[in-house]
Amino acid sequence: MLDTLSSPEVQAFASGFPVLVVHLMVTFGLLAAGAVIYALLTPWKEVALIREGNAAAGVAFGGVLLGLAIPLAVSMSVSTSVADIALWGLATLVLQLLAFRIVDLVLTGLPQRIQEGEISAAVLLVAAKLATALILAAALTG
Repeated sequence: MLDTLSSPEVQAFASGFPVLVVHLMVTFGLLAAGAVIYALLTPWKEVALIREGNAAAGVAFGGVLLGLAIPLAVSMSVSTSVADIALWGLATLVLQLLAFRIVDLVLTGLPQRIQEGEISAAVLLVAAKLATALILAAALTG
């Protein structure tokens, strides 16, 4: 039994698991911060609309979360330290929020349609935001 506990695999887990937890906490913290900032910047209040049962707002905000998470996940995968994750994660959040804002401006009229519960508008908005997230994620890998 003692040989199993002192195996290289168990030792690697024991030293790596705390690092994993810290990396996850930093990345989830960045995701939460990005979601809050996005919610504050949008011309409509998606969270309130979701609470009222607006499915289009739920789809749109779900797309925002995915759109923020994709580049953050890639940022975490290419980073080597907590500082690296924080720096690249913050950079990706700023770029992604800027891209989201541009998408919102280019696709004018969608916020009103989402407020009215139009799912097709939300799906288009999600697709545009996921497309920008994937392109940003690819740019992170060099």
